[in-house]
Amino acid sequence: MTNRRWYFVVMVAVAIAISYFDRQTLPVAIAAIQRNIPISNEQFSYLQTAFLLAYAAMYVLGGRLLDAMGTRKGFLLIMLWWSLACVLHSLATGFTLLLLARLLLGGGEGGAFPAATRVVAEWIEPSERSTAMGLINAGTAVGSVLAPPLIGFVLLQSGWRAVFVMAGAFGVAWVVWWGISYRSNNMTLSSNTVDARVVASNIGWRRVVPMRRVQAFVFAKFMSDAAWYFLLFWLPKYLYDARGFDVKQVSYYAWIPYAASGVGSFLGGWMSSRLIRGGRSIDFSRKLVLGLCAVGMPVVMLVSVAPVQVALLLFSIAFFCQQAWSGLIMTLPADVFPLTIVGTVAGLIGFGGAMGGAIFGLVAGYMLGHGFTYATLFLLVGTFHLIGFLAILLFAGRIQPLSAIELQHIESAV
Repeated sequence: MTNRRWYFVVMVAVAIAISYFDRQTLPVAIAAIQRNIPISNEQFSYLQTAFLLAYAAMYVLGGRLLDAMGTRKGFLLIMLWWSLACVLHSLATGFTLLLLARLLLGGGEGGAFPAATRVVAEWIEPSERSTAMGLINAGTAVGSVLAPPLIGFVLLQSGWRAVFVMAGAFGVAWVVWWGISYRSNNMTLSSNTVDARVVASNIGWRRVVPMRRVQAFVFAKFMSDAAWYFLLFWLPKYLYDARGFDVKQVSYYAWIPYAASGVGSFLGGWMSSRLIRGGRSIDFSRKLVLGLCAVGMPVVMLVSVAPVQVALLLFSIAFFCQQAWSGLIMTLPADVFPLTIVGTVAGLIGFGGAMGGAIFGLVAGYMLGHGFTYATLFLLVGTFHLIGFLAILLFAGRIQPLSAIELQHIESAV
């Protein structure tokens, strides 16, 4: 049973790796695409915003879909959707179709992390959940690390359209694997009581959204993902525009910060789990590691004044801290809420993050198109995690499972 649980965790990590590979196809291939389809900085920001707006909407709808359909069927449908959307990019002959494809890709990928959170809640004990989510979140790094060299190779050999076909094929192969292998767990591993789970089945969005701790989690994710999606989507373009890199140089060097993000994903979750196994509370274990991650993010402020080798090191530190933070944030719904609403809460948190990325992406595109430099943007994003962590400290309360009494009070509220 233990091997089976972790096998499913690895499957989800592979899915997340594919999702991040898919979303990196456009940023890495943008220089080649621009030779066929003229795209300004502002239009580039519109493409990322289209992805993130659809991503945000599907985070919420996908969470509810997964709670209604179950993890196996819901994740299969979501993955198939975004894989076909990725292939659609290859057919673009102008900006409009590229924008539509990006919108559809975001709509599919928005269901990935709610599904991941449900798998963790179904199969993994509370003391190991942050380790499992850290492993899953490390998939973001695997996909991002593979993207620059592999996409660069395909670009040089076959052109940018082949990149999107290849990426979509990876997703379809995973769908077959998932459909054959995954089965839901009929046992409950939640530390919440049976009564709490029964009550939670009657709780919908209108009762979840007003909860102060949910709002704190959503706001923290809003702030941190505003920084993360800027770094994720604009790093290759920054290297092209500000550091004079070509496709080969991006292929050689852009993977380094993403590799650091994978290490951070795993170590952040592992450290929090170790604290819990050592007798510390879930509340202390989650907040300590989140705080350490937030303190490390301001190093990105120095990127624009550092030599390129040091800049890549600073990016790596920021990516390490961000992804350690991200894995823990997406563990919190499983820490606090019963399985019946974990997908809903995770979806709302992801919605907040995607909206933060979408809004700041537009701000970044506007600022770069109106005389501001990357240096100003790096100064801003260096503060966002600290603001998010402060919101968790002030408004989230203790990170611990809700009791049946608390859930009954929520259920009876208007």
